[in-house]
Amino acid sequence: MMLALLGLAIAVLLVIRVPVAFAFLGPSLVYMALVGQSTGAALRLVTNAAASFPLLAVPLFVLLGALANHAGIAERLFRFAQAVLAKVRGNLGYVAIGTSVGFSWMSGSAVADAAALGKVQIPAMIKAGYGRRFATGLSSAAALIAPVMPPSIPAVIFAGLAAASTGALFAASVIPALVMAVGLCVVVFILVRRNPALRSGRFDKAEFMASTKGVILPLFAPFVILGGILGGFFTPTEAAAVGAAYILLVGIVQRSLTLKGFLEALKETALTTGSIMLIVASASLLGYILARERLPQMLTELLFTITSSPIMFLALVAVLMLILGTVIDATAILVLVTPILLPIALKYEVNPIVLGVLMIVSLMIGLLTPPVGTVLFVTATVSKTPVGEVFRGALPFLVPLVVTMILIIVFPDAVMWLPGVLGL
Repeated sequence: MMLALLGLAIAVLLVIRVPVAFAFLGPSLVYMALVGQSTGAALRLVTNAAASFPLLAVPLFVLLGALANHAGIAERLFRFAQAVLAKVRGNLGYVAIGTSVGFSWMSGSAVADAAALGKVQIPAMIKAGYGRRFATGLSSAAALIAPVMPPSIPAVIFAGLAAASTGALFAASVIPALVMAVGLCVVVFILVRRNPALRSGRFDKAEFMASTKGVILPLFAPFVILGGILGGFFTPTEAAAVGAAYILLVGIVQRSLTLKGFLEALKETALTTGSIMLIVASASLLGYILARERLPQMLTELLFTITSSPIMFLALVAVLMLILGTVIDATAILVLVTPILLPIALKYEVNPIVLGVLMIVSLMIGLLTPPVGTVLFVTATVSKTPVGEVFRGALPFLVPLVVTMILIIVFPDAVMWLPGVLGL
């Protein structure tokens, strides 16, 4: 009964648009008071959750992405990809995906990618004759590669909660992210063939050389960050700090990062980090309450009465993430659900790394689905397009994302191949 009332209170607050962190925190504090727990105990739980050392990497990765954005790296990558693929029919569709993959090595946030790349990709595609739905839908879907491809902020959060290796989770995420990118390219190929007005361009050697010069230094960032982590030279937190310093240096050397841009990057980092940490803290208190009410044990017993198959368990997890991801922020779901699902996954002998990759990919699809659909709203704002129009444009691109999720469920060993090769 207590759990039912708690869930109802949270649902009502979310429906009336109370921010997720406060929708979790308010009912949780009321529960603590009703069961005789002190507010001091609640405060300790909240502060301990936010004071986790692995989470120190989050603000640094946020800063890394913000600096890359204000240093104009997105525009440089777009220009380079456009020069390389000039002779390919429908090249701007592939350029959008390639730019998103390149920028994702420096940004672990779909929202940051949608904002930074959408300003460049969408106007260029519309000007070249691509439909507005196609342009906004593709830009939104391609932005989802960032939270999957390392360095990934959701991966850092999951690894900290599950006491798993961040490096192993990063390595395991590479293949699913590339599968997503290839799948999006297939959809672009199909849609472009239906538009005879789109023609290939002409390769310009001078433009290619000029754009290559602009991306040489930024493209070393992934080697610095991921090479340092996977090679054992840095911890993820240290790699995030080194990466942010490197991008700052690139911005200064290329004279593309102004003092105003640097200060804006710091401001964005503070706001984003504050939002994430507030959600982490409030969700951790709610997670403590759910554990106190023995919800994980009840779910374990229920699931084992339904199926004993690890694949079916992963399928149920994916469905749950898809449903929750449409109404609740992905960070809140990770913090809330990971401590519940992890013990169950271990009973099914599911590798925590596989569970983490599946949860992240499934939750990212929620960023493209109403009513929350954060990426939809960002793209709509950037492109000055109605949200419904953006969603309709994104629908075809949801197919390869769902296919990627299904492949993770059916072939979990493939996810662990790269971590195995790297000895992680």
